[in-house]
Amino acid sequence: MTTTEMPAVHECTVSGCSYNDDGCHAFAITVGGDNGSADCGTFVPLNTKGGLDRVTAQVGACSRADCRHNAALECTASSVRIGAGGGTANCLTYQK
Repeated sequence: MTTTEMPAVHECTVSGCSYNDDGCHAFAITVGGDNGSADCGTFVPLNTKGGLDRVTAQVGACSRADCRHNAALECTASSVRIGAGGGTANCLTYQK
């Protein structure tokens, strides 16, 4: 898998994240968590907006090996959605 094949963050509805400004503007996100949900490890709760002006975020890493979209710690979903779930920011595409 190359960087051009990384799945895009199709949607993020977490309004309290610094990288969310009408979509995720982080270069790449990390999905992790061990509390039964797939947490977005890139979530930053600051008032200052961050990220790149012209970017569609991608999934850079996923440590949820129990997800059906995870192959060798890489996300194989065509795209992912981030939003409220079990925590503040979760990968809603996560499936066991």
